[in-house]
Amino acid sequence: MANNLLQDQVTIVTGGSSGIGREISLQFANEGADVVVADVRETPRTGGDPTHEVIESDTEANATFVECDVTESEDLAAMAEAAAELGGADVLVNNAGIFRGEEFTDVSEEEFTQLMDINVKGPYFATQAVIDQLLEDGGNVINLSSVAGLEGSGDFISYCTSKGAVRLMTYSLADKFGPEGVRVNAIHPGIIDTSMVTEDVPIIGGESEEAFLQTVPLRRFGDPEEIADAALYLASEMSSYVNGESLVVDGGMTST
Repeated sequence: MANNLLQDQVTIVTGGSSGIGREISLQFANEGADVVVADVRETPRTGGDPTHEVIESDTEANATFVECDVTESEDLAAMAEAAAELGGADVLVNNAGIFRGEEFTDVSEEEFTQLMDINVKGPYFATQAVIDQLLEDGGNVINLSSVAGLEGSGDFISYCTSKGAVRLMTYSLADKFGPEGVRVNAIHPGIIDTSMVTEDVPIIGGESEEAFLQTVPLRRFGDPEEIADAALYLASEMSSYVNGESLVVDGGMTST
């Protein structure tokens, strides 16, 4: 049941067409927010209607899609302009990201650069693109990191490096802009049932599924809706005194 927790807010969600970003976009719209869905693709990876079309047909919120590669400054400027046209961004969710799990010695410089460009440069410059809008009334930045940004792994060195950078970026931005009324927090998901872990890795549905499952005390993987719940908490006044926080949503993985 919606409680209008984000009524009259304008939210940008990068990578908002699929997976976790789609669920965040839909849930924020259900809570009254207008949403800018910024993504390199309009339709979800797993199929279905575009996120912004679902929002406009199923809720009272406004939604718009902006084709946006977060590594391109022109695309980020277009994203910011779309939010300005809706009244100015109140919340930025830096969700867009990719995964790489190659052996350390097999990662090429080109692959490493692409990973860092999307996972680190993307949220940095997306935040830069909209910070003036966020500062107008006291806004909110939510960065999607990962449990890989909290703990190292010899199997995912480049990915851990990128997500660890997002964590420290979050702390630094919180320190910089907290005095001006902008809160900045990070969510660290565990293994969530999205196309990233069914197709890109894969963990769910792969040979290592049972082994990974045994590392989760709840003995199940997470749903995108559960990360969207965490994002809603951070975006709303329920977390009005939360700033510079790493919110871990991993079923207990990092507790063991």
